[in-house]
Amino acid sequence: MQTQGQTQKISNPQTEVPTTPQVNDRDYIDMCLNNTKKLVDTYAIALNECSNDNWYNTLFKIFQETSQAQRRVYNLMFRKGWYSIDAEPAQKIQQTVQKESQKKQQIQ
Repeated sequence: MQTQGQTQKISNPQTEVPTTPQVNDRDYIDMCLNNTKKLVDTYAIALNECSNDNWYNTLFKIFQETSQAQRRVYNLMFRKGWYSIDAEPAQKIQQTVQKESQKKQQIQ
């Protein structure tokens, strides 16, 4: 059980990579993740600007595939222990849910 204000890390054991000037597996995967994130952002902008339905549908399929690839790369990095997640305390999650529920009620 965690105490108030204390965050818990969710992570996997870290896969070790050489700490040399040469590019290693983590570096390559990190570059891949950054590039796929940029592609997803760029496709999202293109979709917002697209006026032709056929072109939009084609771009949307590419966007989905790229977004799924980005997620797979992130999951790989998480499995390798190169990313961790901070678990939010249940109280903070409940406060956010209440706040967003109030906003929803105001706009209905």
